[in-house]
Amino acid sequence: MVALFRNLVALAQHAPQPPAGPGAGESDLEVQDSCPICLEVYHHPEAIGSCGHTFCGECLQPCLQVPSPLCPLCLMPFDPKKVDKASSVEKQLSSYKTPCLGCNKKVTLAKMRSHVSSCMKVQEQMANCPKFVPVVPTSQSIPSNIPNRYTFVCPYCGACNLDQQDLVKHCMETHRKDSNRVVCPISSATPWGGPGYKSANFLQYLLHRHKFSYDTFVDYSIEEEAAFQAALALTLSDN
Repeated sequence: MVALFRNLVALAQHAPQPPAGPGAGESDLEVQDSCPICLEVYHHPEAIGSCGHTFCGECLQPCLQVPSPLCPLCLMPFDPKKVDKASSVEKQLSSYKTPCLGCNKKVTLAKMRSHVSSCMKVQEQMANCPKFVPVVPTSQSIPSNIPNRYTFVCPYCGACNLDQQDLVKHCMETHRKDSNRVVCPISSATPWGGPGYKSANFLQYLLHRHKFSYDTFVDYSIEEEAAFQAALALTLSDN
């Protein structure tokens, strides 16, 4: 689905655009891309006042729950009270039309998400997508003992198949008033995580400790001490 929306946005970028009016600038160009977090067409876009970066309202919501939020794109601190509805982006989304990759019907980007979810042609294409096969055939077996570090189970209610962002959103919306001590499923999936450690304030722990995905920065295949020594050596080489 993400790739589908990326293609839709690419089509909009190359489609003839209406002439820019007064005040046209970076905000008009920004609408031609997707949300930097979910990589899909903007949905209820909101803009950070200090840096001007725009995100889907739902994608930005977890960042607004911490005391000192940082922009997910540039990591600059910002005032959560100065996050406003990106009206210019919404206006552009409502004016740009692009053909559906399934039925070829022209739909505005603002309505493309709902259209795609109900388009039978798109559903057929997704159902008929070829299964993944290796580029080069291999007889090597796939390890079965690799822990799942990409989807998690809610420690409160047992809701399954939540990625890190969905887990934060689910817990903030559903379990904000739950004071039970629970084990963080994200930390317990890491080599250094304590599978029996229960945080006194899980929601705050979740928001502060898991602002980013560890697999972006961490090599799970090496020991913690080796990772520390590698980071130390890299620091010394930079100096």
